[in-house]
Amino acid sequence: MLGPKQLDDIGRRVFEALPGGLATLSEDLRDNLRAAVSATLARMDLVTREEFDIQRAVLARTREKLERLEERIGELEERAAGRSDR
Repeated sequence: MLGPKQLDDIGRRVFEALPGGLATLSEDLRDNLRAAVSATLARMDLVTREEFDIQRAVLARTREKLERLEERIGELEERAAGRSDR
């Protein structure tokens, strides 16, 4: 999940995007916005970058194994076809 630093960064970006007069809103509004963003992100069921990278590595290994198996099956099918042609 996102840490306080990332939430502060998101809040800062939102306030920077507001028109000039609105950017001077009170600290309470900033805290409420931070809480709302945090709650919304928690409901989104996001994964951490570490979890994503682990799954990407698992997928890459699985893809490599699948490609090797497809090649092996192709070789075995060619051999079987050669034997049946005799």
